[in-house]
Amino acid sequence: MSISMHQASAGAFVRGLKVLSHLLEKGAAHAAETGIDPSELIEARLAPDMLALAAQVQRVSDTAKLSGERLSGVAAPKMEDNETTFPQLQARIAKTIAYLEGLPKAEVDAGEDRTIVMNFGTAKPEFSGPDYLFGFALPNFYFHLVTAHDILRHKGVAVGKRDYLGPIA
Repeated sequence: MSISMHQASAGAFVRGLKVLSHLLEKGAAHAAETGIDPSELIEARLAPDMLALAAQVQRVSDTAKLSGERLSGVAAPKMEDNETTFPQLQARIAKTIAYLEGLPKAEVDAGEDRTIVMNFGTAKPEFSGPDYLFGFALPNFYFHLVTAHDILRHKGVAVGKRDYLGPIA
């Protein structure tokens, strides 16, 4: 059995974004049930030098949509990174999912043969499509997804491993 670039990228990203949406639903419900200001969760971070929850969600979205663009050549939607509420974060996730679900499978699969050049200031590493996806994009995506989970858990939201793993097929 072989796995296509589309399955390994768009499929994995959509699943992770749906998990993130579920985590945010639990965060919003926790804020409502406990009477805390939702911004306390949205602005929370695990350490002073780490990004807040809102920024973690933005990075999950950015990694997914920009990976889709790099692999497929189909322009990703631009987003301003100005979300400050749970509904705004959910809207961003929905917009990212819609973009990924609209990517032509053949275009994403063609990413296997693309050279992807990143731009980190003076460093401009080049990757093959698979090396980019498996060595950079997916690890980065899951880093920010698990960090969002951990911020919510740290702030008392009842989320655990089953919430992070999402529905088991």
